[in-house]
Formats: sequence, C-alpha cells, structure tokens
Amino acid sequence: MKTKKYLTITALILLFSSDISLVFAGGDNKSFNLEQVAEGNYLHKGVHVEFTHSQHDDIANTGFIIGKKCIAVIDTGGSVTIGQELLLSIREISQLPICYVINTHVHFDHILGNLAFLNEKPQFVGHKQLADAVEQNRDFFLNQFQRDLGPSPSKDSIIGPDMLVDKTMELDLGNRLIRLTAYQTAHSTTDLTVLDLNTKTLWTGDLIFRERIPALDGKLKGWLAVLDLLQNQEIDLAIPGHGTSSHHWPQTYAAEKFYLSMLLNEIRKAISEGRFLEEALNSIGKNEKQEWLLHEQHHRRNITKAFTELEWE
Repeated sequence: MKTKKYLTITALILLFSSDISLVFAGGDNKSFNLEQVAEGNYLHKGVHVEFTHSQHDDIANTGFIIGKKCIAVIDTGGSVTIGQELLLSIREISQLPICYVINTHVHFDHILGNLAFLNEKPQFVGHKQLADAVEQNRDFFLNQFQRDLGPSPSKDSIIGPDMLVDKTMELDLGNRLIRLTAYQTAHSTTDLTVLDLNTKTLWTGDLIFRERIPALDGKLKGWLAVLDLLQNQEIDLAIPGHGTSSHHWPQTYAAEKFYLSMLLNEIRKAISEGRFLEEALNSIGKNEKQEWLLHEQHHRRNITKAFTELEWE
C-alpha cells in the first residue's frame, strides 16, 4: 500500500516496543528550558527518553529565530502542549509576529506541536515531500498520539506545510536572512536544514544526533552522502535535532558519522560473507553500546533498516 512508503520510524518502533523498558537519561527538570545560543537564536533542548516515556513529546530540540520584522519557529515538539509552551516562551521575549513555522522533517516529535501556532497565522514550511508525508501519516499520528493532539483531537489537528522547499529558499525575517535547504532521502524522506546567515547557526534537524543514538528511517547511504555535503560549510554553531549544540564543525557529527559508517561497512561485509540478518543483529556494532544513549532501543532496528537497503545495492 502507498501508506507504507511514508510510515515513520516511530510507527515501526512502537510496533515492536511493547516489552521495552522505559529509559530516561537526564532532563528531569520539567520546566521549559530556553537558552539564547546565538544572537537572535533561541533553543529549547529536548530530553533523552524513549518514545514510550511520559515525556516522549519533548525529546526533540525546538526553537526560534528573531529578526527585526518577524520570527521563524523551527520545529514545534511532539504535542500541542509542547507547542503551547514554546509559544508562551516566545511571547515572553518578543511580540513580533510569527511569520514562519518550519518543520525539519515529518517525525512526530518535531511536528505535532504545529497546532499551537495556528492562530498566529504563520506560513508552515517544509521539504517538498513533507505535505505528502504528513497526509500519509495523518491516521497514524491520530491513532498513536491522540492524547498529544489537544482536547479534541482530529485529523485536522495535524498541521502540514503550505510552503514547500524544493532545493533551497531564503526567507527574510527583517535584517536577518535564513536559508532553508532540502535534501535527498537521508535520516528521513523529508530532511530540511535552516541556516541563520547572520550568525552562521545551522539548525540541522535529525540529520545530526548527539548523545542519543542516530535513528535511521530513510537511507543509510543517502545520510552519509548528506553529511559529506555538509562537511565543507562554514558553520559557527550547529544545533542538532537531538543533543547538545556545538561550535566545533564538522567534528560536531564525527561520532554519528563513525557509527553510520560502521553500519555501512560491517553490514556490507556480513552480506558479502553470506550471513543472515539474525547473525548481523547479534554481532554488528556491539562496541558502540557505551557510546550512545538509548542504544538498546534503536540499534537493532538501525541494522535491520540498513541491511534491507544494502542487500539489494
């Protein structure tokens, strides 16, 4: 069925996570943390918990950029509640209009807070494939995250984009240009970055994970190719989709690239030796366990996804 093409990583993990114990690593302060990480760039850092944890709606990094004319929001969290908290935080700092809400990709933890911004009348912006991906996931989001979609959840509670980015697009916030770039299938089918040209701050979405293990929902080779493409950019600060921001570019994503490259090389080797997926699941990447939070919850799924991709290359 066509719907399966856009089924998110969350759907697949939830299908197999009934016996997964809840994991929580830090972030026990339930106040809505907010930090100005670069001039005009404000970050709310998500917590590192499993999708089944009570704070699953607050795992993604979200934030906003303020110009002289208006504000651009970058991702809105995994629930209407998180979106509302982000909006309240914005209004404590500025009363400028919110002209754009930009989603870096389709996953629930980055997009389900959009409804909280509807009355602000922004343009909702995303990758050229995001509108279709939202439509294909609408039933799934409603079924799996009903309690995160407000007091009267419906399909209309899930807000998709009305402005699509094909390759690149520049938006003017008033004396502050931001550059949006859409990518080939990598972490997901709908990855988009936001670069504040004034401060050279790059909001990477889930193209970059730090501390929390990368989660593969798109194509492994495509993800590595995008990381190579990003390597030579002039970046002063990188804000990942999950984890701590960094001024050390491109070392910011060295651990992630090592992990993804390890998957590529070891799975290719396993396939060439005629090993089956079950053998790969029990042998590949064991040394990475101590390097990543939530390794036990996501590593085996990454192997399965990459093995399926690479056995047909």
